[in-house]
Amino acid sequence: MIIVLRPDATDEQINHIIERVQKLGLKPHVSKGTERTIIGVIGPEDILRVTPLEVFPGVEQVMPVLAPYKLVSREFRKEGSLIDLGKGVKIGGNKLVMMAGPCAIENYQTLFDIAKEVKKAGAKVLRGGAFKPRSSPYSFQGLGKEGLEYLKKAGDELDMVTVSEVMDSGDVDLVSRYVDVLQVGARNMQNFHLLKEIGQTKKPVLLKRGLSSTIKELLMSAEYIAAGGNFNIILCERGIRTFEDSTRNTLDISAVPVIKQLSHLPIIVDPSHAAGKWGLVAPLSRAAVACGADGLIIEVHCHPEDALSDGVQSLIPSNFAQLVESLKSVARAVGREV
Repeated sequence: MIIVLRPDATDEQINHIIERVQKLGLKPHVSKGTERTIIGVIGPEDILRVTPLEVFPGVEQVMPVLAPYKLVSREFRKEGSLIDLGKGVKIGGNKLVMMAGPCAIENYQTLFDIAKEVKKAGAKVLRGGAFKPRSSPYSFQGLGKEGLEYLKKAGDELDMVTVSEVMDSGDVDLVSRYVDVLQVGARNMQNFHLLKEIGQTKKPVLLKRGLSSTIKELLMSAEYIAAGGNFNIILCERGIRTFEDSTRNTLDISAVPVIKQLSHLPIIVDPSHAAGKWGLVAPLSRAAVACGADGLIIEVHCHPEDALSDGVQSLIPSNFAQLVESLKSVARAVGREV
């Protein structure tokens, strides 16, 4: 249920509504837009149906939310959300955000060298995996805490926002101490215990779509995080499994405009994992920007042939710089900027 407040509703009236809703055993979530303040009410529908919320002072109307994902829906918030990642970087506005770096953090010098190059090319966010969920138990699994320390050091030295994956609910506090943005990987999109833990933090979250998940399932996973009180969620389309084997995954480019219609959350695209081949990253990136993505997350490595993870889909820094330059004209054509 959504309580739409009058434009002249006072703080006292808003607080009164929140208190009454909480006394009913319901959970209120306040969203302040440019024109209106609304309160999303989560709880048993039978209580909502018999409680005359319309009579509260300051209330203009009460509307049901038809979508099962209440808090992340466009019904809850008409304007797109602008997520503050820290260090002056915001995502969801007119300016696209470029995230780049190695798939896995291998050592500090390699990470720092890559970070310098991608920042020079225009990336504001440094990505790097410290805990790697690999299909094979014999593949490189990441440096763990040591990798997180390297990522924080490089981010601080270069004044870049950092993002890294958290795989286990028991590691949320650890990863939160070192990175600016918590990434939930495709394999963990429906790890609901992990999502609940992350919902208790205020850290921005990058939530990747599962390998075989529908858009509705992605939004329901985002709802788990928002229901915990954390609305700083960035969605990520990274390709899904289909019968096609020409690429690592199939990039569902239509997911971007569909999600824009259904949700107020920003969405970025990961062309590296979708393609699985570095030569396809650039055209998929341009397509993502053209259809409305709020940013890109791209794997970059100075020596892909020596990379311990995903070298075949990693761009070298010069190719990444060329890609960013080519995106500027595409962005301008759709009223955005890089």
